Amino acid sequence: MMRVQVQLSEAQLRALREAAAREEASIAEMVRRAIDRWLAASDAPSPDDRVRVALNAPSFRTGVPDLAERHDHYLAEGDDGR
Repeated sequence: MMRVQVQLSEAQLRALREAAAREEASIAEMVRRAIDRWLAASDAPSPDDRVRVALNAPSFRTGVPDLAERHDHYLAEGDDGR
């Protein structure tokens, strides 16, 4: 492991100490956990990537022109509208 020095506000350090005490972990361990969570979240697709995937998803035609508006009706009745 590498040693680094960071500067925190008094409020950040106080909250970090309290969280570390609750978790029975060191401050360094809490910082490592937070960084790991942040790194994992940053691997998630960006909103633009998600939109691109959704726009490129295959579309399906049912032949039922009002399916979007009346889907509950068709599900309840077991009627596919054809």
